[in-house]
Amino acid sequence: MKKNSIISIAVAGAAALVVAGATLTSGSSNEGELLGAPGVVASNFKTGSLTKDIAQEPCTLSNGTATTCFRIEVTGFPVDTTIGPFCPTTTSSTAADSGIWLDGSNVYDADGKFILDLSKIYGDAKWKLYDDSGKVNVTDTKEAFQGAARPDVAEAYKYHCVEGKYEWTQTGKAVPISALVPVTPVKAGSVTTTQGGDLGLTINGLVIAPSAPVDAILGAYTIAAFDDCGGHFNPGEGYHMHAYTNCEGANYDSDIDDPNAETKLIGYAMDGVAVFAPLAHDTTIKLDECNGRTTKADGYHYYAQSAEKNRIVKCFMGLTAVDSSKTAQNGPPGQMGPPGQGNSTGAPTQLLWIIGGTAALASGVLASIFAILLLRKRRVRRAQA
Repeated sequence: MKKNSIISIAVAGAAALVVAGATLTSGSSNEGELLGAPGVVASNFKTGSLTKDIAQEPCTLSNGTATTCFRIEVTGFPVDTTIGPFCPTTTSSTAADSGIWLDGSNVYDADGKFILDLSKIYGDAKWKLYDDSGKVNVTDTKEAFQGAARPDVAEAYKYHCVEGKYEWTQTGKAVPISALVPVTPVKAGSVTTTQGGDLGLTINGLVIAPSAPVDAILGAYTIAAFDDCGGHFNPGEGYHMHAYTNCEGANYDSDIDDPNAETKLIGYAMDGVAVFAPLAHDTTIKLDECNGRTTKADGYHYYAQSAEKNRIVKCFMGLTAVDSSKTAQNGPPGQMGPPGQGNSTGAPTQLLWIIGGTAALASGVLASIFAILLLRKRRVRRAQA
């Protein structure tokens, strides 16, 4: 091996050490500081939204800190809104007879015209979810729903509008969802998201789910329609939320003329920070990278993203709790539930930085040692010659 190659290895090793040092410290400033968020207030949950009183228990945060958390279990049934409708029955169905569809970029009325326009919207002539009489292919049995609402859609249920109901879920009824939320919200060293993990709980009894896997849904030529409240069913988690809209029973002052008016509390994120309804689309209120801000009246809080974003809680500024009671975040995998956004392992982004930094550190050390050994071997050979 040539001397300049050996030097290159040593330089690479040194560079890896520098990168490792930067990675290990990246985003670590201010971690553990209070976010200035009031935290969960039990009285804010609406009557009938909880299966039992909120309790406190010891817990561990994602950075290893021991603290105290609230154990909150919602019923999985909205106490103030009406579920459905979801899919249109015919290509003549109106918006009043059906729900909505959101794909990360737009919100559509999932009416008959939408079904007819799918090939234009997504630029693919294969989109035909109806027969020659104009009847829309809708999952209208438990078998059809469970065959369509999964990652590997059964062939017989492609080209369907997918909708479900409690009777067709794995338990046959509303699914209570339990969450462990820090009593006192504290700042994380870096902004985090989740992969397939629930994002929070609503004060009317529902789980705030991660982003619906739109690409997988569209890839099977299906539409997993939402109702006007931004919720739909999957077999494992029942009815859950992917968007927050101003549907009947969920008024949050979106009709106020002032575009900068404050909205109302809708729930709590997994880091204990309150989540308010979306601000007006033309608001000039400045928010941080997680759609949050601090006000005198409410302290630090988030705002739900607009419905088309397909993610209510954009990200977490605070540390979340490690819930050892859950073997899987969202129950059995379902097409209309997980996966969500974020890193590919489900670990907090900060933890991945640490793992990556450790790996880079080890690589740098090994590369440097290898280079030193090669140089020594070369000198021995010269001495023997």
